[in-house]
This record gives sequence, C-alpha cells and structure tokens, in this order.
Amino acid sequence: MISKIPTPAKTVILANGTFPVHPVPLDRLREADLIVCCDGAAEKLVGHGYEPGIIIGDLDSVSPALQERYRSILVLDTDQETNDLTKAVNWCIDAGIREVAILGATGIREDHTLGNISLLADYGRIIDTVMMTDTGTFKVYEGSVTISSRPGQQVSLFSIDPSLKVNSSGLRYPLDGLILHSWWRGTLNEAAGDSFSLDFKGGQVLVFQQY
Repeated sequence: MISKIPTPAKTVILANGTFPVHPVPLDRLREADLIVCCDGAAEKLVGHGYEPGIIIGDLDSVSPALQERYRSILVLDTDQETNDLTKAVNWCIDAGIREVAILGATGIREDHTLGNISLLADYGRIIDTVMMTDTGTFKVYEGSVTISSRPGQQVSLFSIDPSLKVNSSGLRYPLDGLILHSWWRGTLNEAAGDSFSLDFKGGQVLVFQQY
C-alpha cells in the first residue's frame, strides 16, 4: 500500500467513463494537486497529457507498460464487493482527504452511470463529494440547505427515499411538501436567483445543477 500522503488541497478522482471535455471539469482536472485514477482511467489520463498520483483497482485494465512506469503509485485492491470508484473514494478517506471531485463517472455505459450517481448517497455521509459531468454537477445534501446558483440555472432533485418530502424557496417552480416518490418527480426546475433553499428532514437529496 501507498503510505499516507500530506492532505492535498484539491483532489480529483477520475473514473473510467467518458473523459471530460467541458471546460469546468477540465479546469478542475488541471488544477488538481492529486489525481486518483480508477484502474483503466489511467490510460485515458496519460493519453491526454496528465500525470496520475495514484492508480487503484484490480489493475486488470492497466497496460503492462503503464504498470511498470507507475509501479510506485499502484494500489492493488481486488475486493469484488466494491467497484473501482468506491475503492478510490475509500482510499481518499483513509489518506485523510476531506473533499473530492469525481470526474469521468458517467457516459459509455448507462448502468455504470446510474450506479456511480447513486453511490453519491453513500459517499456524502463520510466525505465532501461532488460529481462533475460534461453538463453539470451532482451533489448530495442531508437536511435543510441553501445552495448557490445563478438566475435561470437548470436544477433537478432526486431522492433514493420515495417518502421524502421537500419544500423549497428560490426555484421557479416552488416545492410545497413535494414527495420525491419517483426519479422524475423533482426534475426540470430552474433557479430564480443567486441561491435557492431546500427544507427537508430525515433523508438525502441529490441535486443536479447545470453549468
């Protein structure tokens, strides 16, 4: 295993989905102090001219050439009960990292995309996590919260708990005790100003905000 590192200011986890092309996630990648690659994502990262800080997984998707080149930063984790993204998040937690941005977790396969997004509910309880795609961000909130936005920004809400009720202010279509019983239920809303507030108890709300 890699020894514990000094806590970096900006950590990115790169999953093995679609490599980002939008300027917002690309800027986060360029500014990263540490890039943790999920297995085969290392090939994409190096191919785009970046250097990994850690490569983690069962390493079956990392070429022998890259394994030799980066042998000092390889973390072999063959646990079949978790996916490579979860392994990367757990490594960050063990390393004392408190905040991560997840890139490359969507695209290519829809089942992987849905699985990775749903895992944010687990990650959000133990580490400050944002998932950045080529269209916007996903972030999980627990309890009432006020979120920065911009007028006209597209906003969607999701809950894994089908009984969760949400009230809102600052959205174009106000939520008044809306029960998020289906995934579509809180989608296609819009921020009215520089922030909006959500009021709910006893659950988690996954918020998508378009760039």
